[in-house]
Amino acid sequence: MRFPQLLPLASSGPGNGTTGFKTIQPGFKAILGDHPKLDLLIENTTYPFAHEAPVYMPETGDLFIVGNYQTPTGGQPIQISRIIPQKNGSYVREVINPDIPMANGAINYKGGVLFCAQGTTERPSSLIWMNATAPYKTKVLLDNFLGRHFSSLNDPEVHSDGSIWFTDPTYGYDQGFGAKPDLPTQVYRFDPQTGDVRAMADRLGQPNGIAFSPDESIVYVTDTDAQRGTGDKNPTRPATIYAYDIKYYSGAPFLVNRRVFAYADNGIPDGVKTDTEGNVYSGCGDGIHVWSPAGVLLGKILLPDVSANLAFARPGEMFALNEYRLWKVTLSSEVRGTILDHLEGYH
Repeated sequence: MRFPQLLPLASSGPGNGTTGFKTIQPGFKAILGDHPKLDLLIENTTYPFAHEAPVYMPETGDLFIVGNYQTPTGGQPIQISRIIPQKNGSYVREVINPDIPMANGAINYKGGVLFCAQGTTERPSSLIWMNATAPYKTKVLLDNFLGRHFSSLNDPEVHSDGSIWFTDPTYGYDQGFGAKPDLPTQVYRFDPQTGDVRAMADRLGQPNGIAFSPDESIVYVTDTDAQRGTGDKNPTRPATIYAYDIKYYSGAPFLVNRRVFAYADNGIPDGVKTDTEGNVYSGCGDGIHVWSPAGVLLGKILLPDVSANLAFARPGEMFALNEYRLWKVTLSSEVRGTILDHLEGYH
């Protein structure tokens, strides 16, 4: 087995590790292309600004990202940043302050950004839509399940039928800023047109990332129970991506045939995305892992320390979040993200 040469470490901020591309199966070559590259765009050594919710806006080239909640020093509110491309090829980070309590995952939605707000002890966890331009007006779309508060909404996904699917672990409560859970840890589906809210999947320790296959016949859910928000780590708990088939009965979707799609060999699989060929990408303990549609680990995009999430951009381009660093990844020009490919269906 031949591995491509690893690129040298690109910066000396927090975290240890190597940057580069590690081929595990030959199929990774088609994803990398002939000239894969990692470019460090922005680094902040004092605060993990690049943690979650990377949303690429194809109309402007802007990227919205969310920082990480810091403990045990008393914590600090989570920041939302707008990363703005400049004519000279550089990027500028602008910290914005929309009315979104403890934001986490997000996705493109109706020309703006749909956030999972984890909530606080005073404000419920909710789905909140934000305008993508200043003054960043917001609108709460959903803040309860039939009268009971969600625990700590984590990551959303949008189906072509207009429904919003999202995960609900307990990280907000575990980290001390959210209310005590009132529901099990579950995956939900919300239909904004009818107001219908349904629990779709349970028996998950900490449901986290969520993504559809290109044809929307499968939904992938990451379970990050191996690392709980209290700091409790246990390698015997799931660090697993589960796959479910989506079937329809009387016109309504149900999830069947739950199975293990993949288990992360380093850290936990946090945010998850798919490309238009059905490959599955997830941020893990040493960077971004890439699996084939059959669950075969093809290779890794190695980063110094944890990557919680990623966002596809223009064909052959990806943004990788690395806590204290934001990277731009150049892959084969044939690689395209499913979310952007489906964007017309979101409007």
